[in-house]
Amino acid sequence: MEPLPLNTKIKGEGFPILCLHGHPGSGQCMSVFTDFLSGRFQTVAPDLRGYGQSRASKSFQMQDHLIDLENLLDRLNIDQCLILGWSLGGILALELALKFPQRVTGLILVATAAYPIGNHPPITWVDYFYTGLAGIINGLVPGWQWNINTFGKRSLFRYLIQQHTPTAYKYIAREALPAYLQTSRYATQALSQALRARYNRQGDLAVIQSPSLVLAGDRDRHITAQSSQATAQHLPNAEFYCYPQTAHLFPWEIPQQVRDDIENWLNTHVF
Repeated sequence: MEPLPLNTKIKGEGFPILCLHGHPGSGQCMSVFTDFLSGRFQTVAPDLRGYGQSRASKSFQMQDHLIDLENLLDRLNIDQCLILGWSLGGILALELALKFPQRVTGLILVATAAYPIGNHPPITWVDYFYTGLAGIINGLVPGWQWNINTFGKRSLFRYLIQQHTPTAYKYIAREALPAYLQTSRYATQALSQALRARYNRQGDLAVIQSPSLVLAGDRDRHITAQSSQATAQHLPNAEFYCYPQTAHLFPWEIPQQVRDDIENWLNTHVF
């Protein structure tokens, strides 16, 4: 399949960091990282194929994301870069590092795994009902504590976050909701196919010699902290942090702590 020119947000100057979002998501969802990283680096945050403004007109496979991203790096004349990937974005980051070991100088992997395992409970109609109410009200009044307590904590948000703060709900209103509405059925199909095939690259990670930082939330039900830790253990040069009382969207729950840990890691490795 031909590469799709990806809608991309570029901020700052310096060594490039490719920032890859999850599902559902968009480049804008990575602002929790790009807002501070762009003060020192050039951040490149694309909408992946079928997400955001990178419209997909037909079905595709996960491999097509890699074709698009290679094309993006070539188009921007980026010979080397760090990659920061969240969830699905972290899986794509690992794939790029495996495919282009000389091009990827470091990895920051957020709520992701080379062998992603989840333990999400069954979803009921009540979950959908409260999620709809919480989402609509939060879209109108982002971060309203009454809505958080009344509907948010009873909705599916309770599996995405553990610290139900106004800050987290403002990120959900500003970035997650628009991204969800713009995610195509083709993107959902491509991810579902990969998961049904029991995606597992854990045994291939020994060839990735670049330094890696693996971050996880201990209550993540979508990609468990244990599977993230296993990824870190299979990477030759990785550090692993697990944040207590957080879930899959932990960068929106504890943004300052995540920022500090990333900056310390970057300083340690002289990026």
